Amino acid sequence: MKIGVDTFIWTEVFTDKDIWIIKKAEELGFQAIDFAIAHPETFPTEKVIKELQETSLEAVTSTTLNAENSLISPDKTIRENGIQSLKQLIDINKAIGSNILGGVNYAGWGCLTGKPRTEEEWNNSVNAMREAAEYAVKVHPALKICVEPVNRFETHFINTAADGVKYCKAVGTKNMAVHLDCFHMIREETSYTEAVKTCGKEYLGYVHVCENNRGIPGTGLVPFKEFFIALKGIGYSGPCVIESFDPGFEELNGQCAIWRKFADTGEELAIKGLANLRKIAIEAGA
Repeated sequence: MKIGVDTFIWTEVFTDKDIWIIKKAEELGFQAIDFAIAHPETFPTEKVIKELQETSLEAVTSTTLNAENSLISPDKTIRENGIQSLKQLIDINKAIGSNILGGVNYAGWGCLTGKPRTEEEWNNSVNAMREAAEYAVKVHPALKICVEPVNRFETHFINTAADGVKYCKAVGTKNMAVHLDCFHMIREETSYTEAVKTCGKEYLGYVHVCENNRGIPGTGLVPFKEFFIALKGIGYSGPCVIESFDPGFEELNGQCAIWRKFADTGEELAIKGLANLRKIAIEAGA
């Protein structure tokens, strides 16, 4: 099992000043790094490429859309903004050698309507995503666009593994997959094993290993041993990445409702989580 770490452990928006994080992640024992890219227009692609070349880390990315580029918007201009953002992200992934683009890449994160998703929203998102996915097939055929089901307080659009698979099938391109996150799963799924099986090897493209309270993985309620056994059962071979956030962040903490610390630093959380997950993975035979 390849365990990775998200750049959110250290920084809210990855810029030039954060390049040091790449080597730090490898020094701490991680094998993959997830660049959280909500603002592709400011991402320091060339510097990241250079730094990654001096490590053996697997690079992956994740993103969140917003009210100005949501694919479910009734406003065509806003949907087109979203398509262009995804195309920028696809280009970045190709440049840095990443074969995974995960996250809330199908709707505006936190943009709730107070109602269940509509057929119009579904069609808007599916059609817009298909354009981005077809672009990826042409310019970066190794890339998987992985849609992350998140909890009901962060989106009304895709909450479960079953929703994610349905969405991937609706888009219809072979480069669509599901991004499972243990934090969201504990709120929306009835079984970790069944959620993994629902995706299966064909549709499970990416995994975040987060605790139920976003604290140190292995110290809470998430049944990681069961989860790892299920991942092994379907032959999942992608990275399992630790994601959490510092209470000092601004935009993220308002969205994620993080009001207290779970470790003295994000780095401490990641280090302890890595040790816990490695132990659990060995116990699970994963």
